[in-house]
Amino acid sequence: MTQFARRGRLSPDVAAGRRRVLASVQEHVPREPGRTPLVLVACSGGPDSLALAAVAAHFARRGTLRVGAVVVDHGLQEDSAAVAARTAGTLERTGLAPVAVTAVTVRRDAGGPEMAARTARYAGIAEVVARTGADAVLLGHTLDDQAESVLLGLARGSGTRSLAGMPPVRELDGVTYLRPFLDLSREQTLRICAAEQLEPWHDPTNRDTTLMRSRVRHRVLPLLEDELGPGLARALARSAAILGPDADYLERAAAELLERARAAAPELPGSLALDLATVRAAHPALRRRALSAAVVAAGGQTPAHERLGALDEFAAGHGAAGPVQMAGKVSVWRRPAAGTRGPGHLELVRPGPADTTRPASASHEERREG
Repeated sequence: MTQFARRGRLSPDVAAGRRRVLASVQEHVPREPGRTPLVLVACSGGPDSLALAAVAAHFARRGTLRVGAVVVDHGLQEDSAAVAARTAGTLERTGLAPVAVTAVTVRRDAGGPEMAARTARYAGIAEVVARTGADAVLLGHTLDDQAESVLLGLARGSGTRSLAGMPPVRELDGVTYLRPFLDLSREQTLRICAAEQLEPWHDPTNRDTTLMRSRVRHRVLPLLEDELGPGLARALARSAAILGPDADYLERAAAELLERARAAAPELPGSLALDLATVRAAHPALRRRALSAAVVAAGGQTPAHERLGALDEFAAGHGAAGPVQMAGKVSVWRRPAAGTRGPGHLELVRPGPADTTRPASASHEERREG
């Protein structure tokens, strides 16, 4: 007997899932008078996303939400189209509408197989959102997925943002993604599927330990739980929940610092300038984040830890006047203050296709030092 037509007590796991979905949507999806919001569940047919779809369908039956789904066929397995069609049929019987199946092409050169599939998946979802006018997309990531993300971030030596794991809400290319199940375990989603009498599909690539995340899931985390004791996954997810607001606060403060540093620097056509006095007065945690954001704003890529350290030392006044080269072909120069004793400013330049020389604003002394 499904939870919809049940007799007796509601499954506590289903109840927990419903609470989290409703709270997430109420907090992050704006309500308009006379209009019921439409959310889409991104569903692969696996236990996590299928449990999420079943939970969300409850609110469609009550008229609280309009709930549809998007099923992405990555085309990476021979039977992928059949799996997608079967999943879509299950979702329609659950009461979701509209249910869209979208086939995507996974580019093998897009940063490894997992990243390539993720990039294609989000592009396919965004296309369905644009077509349906959905207000948000629900993703079925669980506490276990969050623990894996934190552990991968630790292994890479990442900073606060990476260790904060997956955020519960994210805006990407104009689409709002919600993750209401980040504090529910994978075991709970299996129990939700059982309570709703749904048979999930188990993706064989999730057992492929040549993939990093799968290796963490099936080998590393179980080993750590054996050695360090049970509850490690929940502890890692709890760390992410603590660090998430910290990362948000630091990023907002760094963005304000970057804005002040740009406002205090001279206007330089074709370049991004930062006032060095403003930069140097900032706390290192904010200064390094602001410098990293400045490189991206100048058209470059987020600097690696070593490159960012070099840029921070350069901004402090160490070494010659430049350039310091950053990923994405951004060159950084240190410019003296015109007619004053101030420290001057940083100039970040990303040359155009026909501009491979250093900026014309370089002084004779800077050219000699460079």
